[in-house]
Amino acid sequence: MKPPVYNISPDDFWRDPYPDLKTLRQNAPIAFVPQLGATLITRRDDIFDVEKKIEYFSSYQPDGLMVQLMGHNMMRKDGPDHMAERKTIFPAVSPKTVKNVWKTEFEGFTDSILENVKPEGRGDLVNIARQICGDALRVMTGLRNMTWQEIDRTSQGMIDGCANYAGDKQIEARCNDCTASIDRHIDEMAEVLRNCPDTSLLSVQLAAGMSMEQIKANIKLAISGGQNEPRDVIAGIVWALLTHPDQLALVLSGEATWMQAFEEYTRWQSPIGMSPRQMARDYELHGVTLKTSDRIFLMFGSGNRDEANFDRPDFFDVTQDASASIAFGAGPHFCAGAWASRCLISEVVLPRLFDTLPNLRLDGSTVIGGWAFRGPTTTPVTWDAEAVY
Repeated sequence: MKPPVYNISPDDFWRDPYPDLKTLRQNAPIAFVPQLGATLITRRDDIFDVEKKIEYFSSYQPDGLMVQLMGHNMMRKDGPDHMAERKTIFPAVSPKTVKNVWKTEFEGFTDSILENVKPEGRGDLVNIARQICGDALRVMTGLRNMTWQEIDRTSQGMIDGCANYAGDKQIEARCNDCTASIDRHIDEMAEVLRNCPDTSLLSVQLAAGMSMEQIKANIKLAISGGQNEPRDVIAGIVWALLTHPDQLALVLSGEATWMQAFEEYTRWQSPIGMSPRQMARDYELHGVTLKTSDRIFLMFGSGNRDEANFDRPDFFDVTQDASASIAFGAGPHFCAGAWASRCLISEVVLPRLFDTLPNLRLDGSTVIGGWAFRGPTTTPVTWDAEAVY
């Protein structure tokens, strides 16, 4: 049986995909959406299961925009090729390295950034988080010769390029300019790190003897995925806590932890709401036949609101059991930066934001949008600035 067809309004789906996703989970958990040009899988347990079946649901998409524009990174590989590169980069992103190396770096630049903005008394958390995440990527990738602004610019340029299905030549040109910038910065730092190796992503790949082509592709992947999503989570969690004062009170009193707030927010709003796959072979699921070469979207955002797995799926509740969340994926492509994200956001940034910026509060409207990637476009806040005499 072919998958049923389900139509959406793209604008409404961008603003709030969750009503449509709920309908799909209940009535058509595997459905073709013409406006997205893909078949969506929306139930959490189905996603958790099929993501591991790489012989059917393949990440290998050599003709995709990501590979064409950024190089063949490990995200677009499966099986032994994927695992070999994942093993190579592990020393740069392991829980031990995050705890013993990166956390101290995170604390240093976060303290500096927040102390610099503190006298201003107001700002946009999206912009503050943009700088924090850019600095985190500078140190973790090994590209300390890049500014956080250039990290941010190149990240957005690559994301725009990978979503440029309409073939806009200006978007493609900007993306190519961004990837060329990253290549230049890698070339500049490669010799430095060959002589003075460290635990950065560039250094560990050089030490393993990976080709420069592979190294550059994987660093571009880290920049494209490691800037916007943590930025969106930082601004989004603060917005969620400030609009749910009862939940914030639980965290500030110690009855709940910052980590619980992090895990619950990433379940509730799913900053990475979708992961694409291509069918390598025919596969039948719930009586629906998925045909070879079909384009499949694994809808993490839907799975994280699945009524079969969460008691209050549509509510932000830091005491809720979020252990079934698939916010970071569920299979061999589980996000390699998960430990760094958890540390940066829940152990460093969130407690410092509320400690350093007294009486932090919202200062205008916050717009949350997106379904493949979801987060605030702006989060204006104000706080009590110290008087200057």
